[in-house]
Amino acid sequence: MILYAFLVAAPLHFAAWLHPMHVSVTEIEMDEKEKRLEIMMRVFVDDLELTLRRNFKQPELDVLEPKGQSLDQLMQEYLKTRFQISLDGKPQLVKYLGHERDHEAFIFYVEVDKVKKWKSIQVQNSIITEIYDDQSNLVHVTLAETVRSLRLTRAKPTDIITFETK
Repeated sequence: MILYAFLVAAPLHFAAWLHPMHVSVTEIEMDEKEKRLEIMMRVFVDDLELTLRRNFKQPELDVLEPKGQSLDQLMQEYLKTRFQISLDGKPQLVKYLGHERDHEAFIFYVEVDKVKKWKSIQVQNSIITEIYDDQSNLVHVTLAETVRSLRLTRAKPTDIITFETK
């Protein structure tokens, strides 16, 4: 009974310790005025550090104070093969802009310029999946106030959303 009361009253981080979740969240929003996709990707610091250490074969890498290359340089290189977008079947040039830290996560900013009208978006997001087989990369896409979502995983790193035209 005491254990039950403790578990019910335990903070969320304790529950996460019992059942760890590995997740990133990416928001993709079409800016009609600027004709671009504005993308924000939220990734936990510790998960990112593990994956970059492995990817760049740098076991001592500290993402908070990297030596040699900046975090932006590392992420720009890492995302080239792990995050891609196609619109109506045409691959797009994804441009890395930078990052900021938000508590236990990083927010990475990316964009796709010179976007013409489109109906379908294909997103490949396989970040962190080389470290955790249970990694979920949630992607929310907003077009003309309509939001659609994807859950991408190691087994399914790419998927397509089609928006109905009015």
